[in-house]
Amino acid sequence: MLPLAGVRVLAVEQYGAGPFGTMFLADQGAEVIKIENPRDGGDMSRDVGPYFFGPRDSLFFHSFNRNKKSLTLDLGCAQGQAVLGDLARSADALTCNLRGDVPDKLGLTYDRLRAHNPKIVCVHLTAYGRTGPRASWPGFDYLMQAEAGYFQLTGEPGGPPTRFGLSIVDMMAGLALAYALLAALTDARARGAGRDIDVSLFDVALGNLNYLATWYLNQGVAQDRLARSAHPSLVPCQLYPTADGWIFIMCNKEKFWPALCGALERPEWADDARFRTFKERLENRDLVTTLLDEEFKKRSTRQWLDVFAGVVPAAPINDLAAALDNPFVAETGGLQTLTHPSAGAYRMVAPPVRCPGEDAPARPAPALGADTDDILRGLGYGAARIEALREAKVI
Repeated sequence: MLPLAGVRVLAVEQYGAGPFGTMFLADQGAEVIKIENPRDGGDMSRDVGPYFFGPRDSLFFHSFNRNKKSLTLDLGCAQGQAVLGDLARSADALTCNLRGDVPDKLGLTYDRLRAHNPKIVCVHLTAYGRTGPRASWPGFDYLMQAEAGYFQLTGEPGGPPTRFGLSIVDMMAGLALAYALLAALTDARARGAGRDIDVSLFDVALGNLNYLATWYLNQGVAQDRLARSAHPSLVPCQLYPTADGWIFIMCNKEKFWPALCGALERPEWADDARFRTFKERLENRDLVTTLLDEEFKKRSTRQWLDVFAGVVPAAPINDLAAALDNPFVAETGGLQTLTHPSAGAYRMVAPPVRCPGEDAPARPAPALGADTDDILRGLGYGAARIEALREAKVI
């Protein structure tokens, strides 16, 4: 039995950050019900190309909505709000990733839903928060990276400001949403009372600055980019050229420097007073880089990885294809095969959180409104009532 079996989550969500977080919950057995507006075609990411299984059935959408259900519901009308109240009575939590001023307008807050279910937890993932001068602002991942300093920390010195290659703030914020939901749900089950709990893209982006922020706030040090993606204080920890490409070395514990020296057949470097500790190696970073460059160019990346395996932390510089075709990924079950109702078998990266003895669920993302009737019948709605809601375009 998966750990979240029996937990019902209502998800008023779209695009990336919110759906990424609730997919983690669904992967662990939670019943995640996407509430999608029938009047505007539901989650906009159904139309995000350029790759599709069929009309309004994008691979992008499938990447964020595995193992979920879809219910269509217009929350902007009185009948839709009545259905929401019934859903809330059956649910443990509600999540939304809408603009900060929208949850209250659509009745998605604890204050509005507690009358239906005093234990319900309402988790809000917004761009800049639900209060303050930016509550009504739209906001997206790359904007957060730009304002929180990521662009100036990424890339080579002297190059243009550069974003991460992934929507890292969206994904980290999605995980924060899942964490927030489970934290609040634990409390609600203990006290018998739910709450609102908030996560924002901006707060997550800022929080990820972590030790760099602490350095600046207490020592006035504003870290900038370093050549070859080097670590600001640990040496060696950066890219090095090999005979046929690049390798990344991370001697991030003192024990790995002598291990590296031994693997390179340069044991004398381990005892050299210029390199004995992180402090000395940082002071002599340029010399360490020059010496290691000369050694690494003597063999190919593959040859060095064979030498270092399990002894020196090292990795090849893969492109996306090489990363996914990596034999280690296949050996460790890193990919998952799902079956699309019309397109047949397709693959995704498998859930990264694993429960020994349990197979991860592998249901494809739902068609718009695919589960509406079943969910409403589960609330006690009869066929006539469901049809009336459909005729009124509430569902």
